[in-house]
Amino acid sequence: MKILQILPSLEMGGVERGTVEVARALKSAGIENAVASSGGPMVAELEAIGVPHFQLPVQSKNPFTVWRNIGRIAELARREKFTLLHVRSRAPAWSVYYASRRTGIPMLATYHGVYGTSPAWLKIPYNRIMTKGIKVIAVSDHVKRHIIETYGVPESKIVRIHRGADINLFRPSAETSARAAALKAQLGFAASLPVVTLPGRLTRWKGQTVLLQALQQMRNQTLGVLFVGSDQGRSEYTAELKALAAKLPPSVQVVFLSRSDDMPAVYALSAVVANCSTDPEAFGRTIPEAQAMGVITVGTSHGGACETIRHGITGFLTPPGDAAALAHALDDILELPETAAAAIRDASIASVRENFSTEKMCAATLAVYRDLSGNSATRPTDE
Repeated sequence: MKILQILPSLEMGGVERGTVEVARALKSAGIENAVASSGGPMVAELEAIGVPHFQLPVQSKNPFTVWRNIGRIAELARREKFTLLHVRSRAPAWSVYYASRRTGIPMLATYHGVYGTSPAWLKIPYNRIMTKGIKVIAVSDHVKRHIIETYGVPESKIVRIHRGADINLFRPSAETSARAAALKAQLGFAASLPVVTLPGRLTRWKGQTVLLQALQQMRNQTLGVLFVGSDQGRSEYTAELKALAAKLPPSVQVVFLSRSDDMPAVYALSAVVANCSTDPEAFGRTIPEAQAMGVITVGTSHGGACETIRHGITGFLTPPGDAAALAHALDDILELPETAAAAIRDASIASVRENFSTEKMCAATLAVYRDLSGNSATRPTDE
């Protein structure tokens, strides 16, 4: 068994993080593997664990580049004697699929998101390439249902493997608490100020405006709010958020942080971590990461959040886009008796360790690899 994972790039993100985590697990299991992408800062992480990286222009959607990538991937696969091609995105999937057919090396795809289907005549055939391999990994039950309902893929072809939080990194500790206290002071928050954190890039569907609207309706008006994420050039949206924040009472302190290299400390300084996405998240990794830290979470009642949050037990759910309901939930969380809050924090940690850890995700992925390696009927299909 020798695995090649293919994705557009190795920038910072959930798809990229999962790729590196699986590469590390394969390496630890003594299984040869490599990654192909157009490059990025996370190549250094692969190099540090001794996993080869092959730089190819697989991020391109240019039809001529996609066509040329078929030969590049086929030649690489033959030369390096890979036994399975695991693709994680649509653009490279078109090249990988035909390279798979050319070489006879099976293709596996991970469906990381619920891709848009409008206009249907264009997008559905384009997206369908992700279902053409011998198996499809769906990152949540929500994504699995979408694949079945939209593309008519038989359930037997889909393996649901939840994304995972690194419970060795995201765990409560005295050291993390000390870093969190220092970061909280650095951001200008008083030590006793409860902070509501929304991690995620600044884009409208992530629901930053919903949180700001909720803050206007809360009973608790002495708190901090931390947005962690880049606007990726969406400066007009950032200006809109800052204008909304300026209308809040002075006792509500809003801070924007474009990125953090210490997310455990970010979670640890938070009283609540919110996921306010107005569109369903395919999975929503920030929720189990915060839960693993023992932080109470609130998410919207659709998509992956319904799988990671058990309402009232491991967090709270509110209707998407409902600022009033979110305000009520945040007030209730901040006013929870300590015994009730501690029970939710403990249940959250236990839930992640049992269901949503990186170790569990990697073990399930390696089990799929082993199953396919022992299966002779592994040619790509036209279903």
